[in-house]
Amino acid sequence: MHGTFEDRLAVSMTLTIGGKAHVIPPGNIRSFALELHGWGLEGRVEFILTDNKALGGKQKDTLLPDFLKPDLAEVSLEVCAVHTDLRPRQKPTPLKLKALVSSKALVELPASSAPDAPLLHRRYTVHFLDAARLLWRQHHPCALYTQKTLQDVLEEHKGEKISLSYDWDAVLGVAHPLLFLGLEREAGASFYDFVLWCLDRHRGVLAYDAEKGSYSLLGAKAEAGTPLELEAREVASLEVLLPEVLRHGATVLNAVAEGPKRQSLTHAQAVAGLRQDVLLCTPLADAVQARVDQEQDRLQARGMELELEWRRMPVEAFAPGALVKLPPGKGWNPASVAAQDTFRVRTLRLSGQARETGPDSNLSAPDAGFHFQMSTRLERQDEPHVDLPAYTPPRYPRHVEGVLVSEVGEEKHETWQVYSEEKTSMDCYRVKLPIWDDQVVSAPFNPSLLPGHFYFPSYKNERVLVALDFQKAWVKRFLDWRAGARLPQESQGVQLLMGKTPTSGATLQQTYEDDKPVLLLRRTNEKDTGVIHLREGALRIQVREEQD
Repeated sequence: MHGTFEDRLAVSMTLTIGGKAHVIPPGNIRSFALELHGWGLEGRVEFILTDNKALGGKQKDTLLPDFLKPDLAEVSLEVCAVHTDLRPRQKPTPLKLKALVSSKALVELPASSAPDAPLLHRRYTVHFLDAARLLWRQHHPCALYTQKTLQDVLEEHKGEKISLSYDWDAVLGVAHPLLFLGLEREAGASFYDFVLWCLDRHRGVLAYDAEKGSYSLLGAKAEAGTPLELEAREVASLEVLLPEVLRHGATVLNAVAEGPKRQSLTHAQAVAGLRQDVLLCTPLADAVQARVDQEQDRLQARGMELELEWRRMPVEAFAPGALVKLPPGKGWNPASVAAQDTFRVRTLRLSGQARETGPDSNLSAPDAGFHFQMSTRLERQDEPHVDLPAYTPPRYPRHVEGVLVSEVGEEKHETWQVYSEEKTSMDCYRVKLPIWDDQVVSAPFNPSLLPGHFYFPSYKNERVLVALDFQKAWVKRFLDWRAGARLPQESQGVQLLMGKTPTSGATLQQTYEDDKPVLLLRRTNEKDTGVIHLREGALRIQVREEQD
């Protein structure tokens, strides 16, 4: 914002702390600054309160005791024009917003410079944010969900101070085999970052209702509402902005050995030879196509935007998300490139500095004069670009311990089992994760770190390290020896245990005796055993049944 104008405004604020509401008269407001986006807001208000009752006056500062408390404070703010020269004359409608206080400050103003001078005034400052940005940035959960929807996750983690509504069933209403939030503080991403990351991945919309202090998660920008016709006489300047045009194409690469896929994406304004590559490695064709569609959407060109600088507070206030027009009937030039379009308000910035700043000026008055600045950024109604704040992407994978699941045989049997994923028909292990109430996740059934000519699947209750991504898991490594597998160090031996239990299976063992190699193959079935024992100068082959 560049120009500063004079306007008379009624800026009303209610500060609620610990359930107690403190109403700040408009005349006590000394300055304010607001920045509203379609996804949230931030702001600052400075005001004066008088405390002269101890000196025989009538004014008592009742805010101070609550202001000093650490209780969560809520702000309700209204900014309204006072005068209008529009005809027919209409009653101004205010800009209303709700938010949570993020930080506070106060300055005590004594009656004089004497050390014992009474304190007659206090100048308070509150900074505030929309609830999600304030609270969710402090929320760092590590939580696992199976057969749940993203909406289920959001509802569990939104907190009592945040109201969410949804209109995005294609993404939020689908149950997933696995959803994992690995958002510990050291990793950098908060729950707020996670939500923005999900929205950005799927081209979703976070719509904030400043008046209600509530949010909507949408699959597309809302189109409802009659466009507001803006008055040209209330606007000081209009600038047409043409955002940077994407000049690159894209290529989606699926780097699997069998059936690799390379799909090139382009658009009318792309410069040949420039591209952004996306590297995948998945056997799922649907996952590849979903990413192709997503990257194609990202290549859509952004349209014209308007930057309006206002000379006064509009009589009919509006917030981001509102639809507006600039019709000739309201004083706009019909030849303007913006004359025929309907626009959506994307950003609103306004600030005011009281013209009279003395501690006793305008106290308790219904309005005040301000040095005023206001600007709005407008986008076309059909603009495909979704505006979101900057965020830190969640960092995956995270690692936890689990135990392998097998339903084959008795509980004591160390069996293995191949499961089939319901949606993909892919072979998988199932791994139980004790830290999250023994929830079971699927992991690919593959040789892991072994060459393919070894077929040794993981066995029941084997302790493994599991890597967790947002929507998938895999066995990273094995963490313990099977019972009976370890040999004495003096033998320098190695062995391979096969079978269900120590009494039903086979063992291949190589050790050293007197620094000479010894090979043992033993097959056991309860009392029945067979042994091939090969040592220096001797070969023993034996089959026998053990006696009780």
